[in-house]
Amino acid sequence: MTDGPTAGTPRPSGSAGGFPAVRPRRLRRTPALRRMVAETHVRPEQLVLPVFVAEGAREQRPIASMPGVVQHTRDTLRAEAARAAEAGLGGIMLFGVPETKDATGSGAVDPGGILNVAIADVVAEVGDALPVMADLCLDEFTDHGHCGVLDVRGAVDNDATLEAYAAMALAQAGAGVGVVAPSGMMDGQVGVVRAALDAAGHADVAVLAYAAKYASAFYGPFREAVDSSLVGDRRTYQQDPANAREGVREALLDVDEGADLVMVKPALGYLDVLRRVADAVPVPVAAYQVSGEYAMLEAAAANGWIDRQPAILESLLSIRRAGADVVLTYWALEAARWL
Repeated sequence: MTDGPTAGTPRPSGSAGGFPAVRPRRLRRTPALRRMVAETHVRPEQLVLPVFVAEGAREQRPIASMPGVVQHTRDTLRAEAARAAEAGLGGIMLFGVPETKDATGSGAVDPGGILNVAIADVVAEVGDALPVMADLCLDEFTDHGHCGVLDVRGAVDNDATLEAYAAMALAQAGAGVGVVAPSGMMDGQVGVVRAALDAAGHADVAVLAYAAKYASAFYGPFREAVDSSLVGDRRTYQQDPANAREGVREALLDVDEGADLVMVKPALGYLDVLRRVADAVPVPVAAYQVSGEYAMLEAAAANGWIDRQPAILESLLSIRRAGADVVLTYWALEAARWL
């Protein structure tokens, strides 16, 4: 007597041990089947649009290294925010580009400074229809381009910088911001910002912490976008690209200090860090698809080397699949039309 099928009975193609063949391709046969079993989705409400607004600008200024991205005027920024709200985006992140800079970045705390008036403009335009977020860092406002106040040796003074961040948070909250985003990677920045907001009666303002922000080579186009004055690098305070565990540690510290969300930046080169952070923290996780990632895909598409729309959507899907609840991307508006 033999085991298995009766002699002469055909064995199902690809089967093992007499069981019918398992064919995963059955669920890939049509677009409808693929949609039904898709494990990960990208939706407009998961996308945040970073935007730049230039003080004194009378017309939009194209950013050469980021085709399709501009420095906005206050008027065109309001229009862009309205489009973002209509598209159902998850938020808009504001970066200010001042006309003048100084050693302490005083324009960042000036209620009449470009970032703070832009916050008020956008809040007046969209109300609660779109979360209004603002970068909380001094680098756009300092004449040396660093993210903090420098000491007599020319190094970033962590504690003096924290004082400036607290003042900047209050200026942004006074302008009506919904979410502040401390991005300078100073030790203790989230705790100081949270305490300042709470003490001033702004307990409802949320904190999105740039928790794992790496000293990356992919920020180059962004520095053109904000007219950065930086000479040198930020390796003494941004994270070493070699370190993944450190990214998790930084995120957990920020959660302990009161962060409502944490961010990994950049995204595509740090998907492993993103996955680790998402597995470790109890708060929503954001990832920033940075300017260099944007520029690379746009350049490849412009040269006909990749199919632009599928490549953009695949990149966003990969970030979501790695664990991001929120994705900051310069393609947010365009992607929302495709989804």
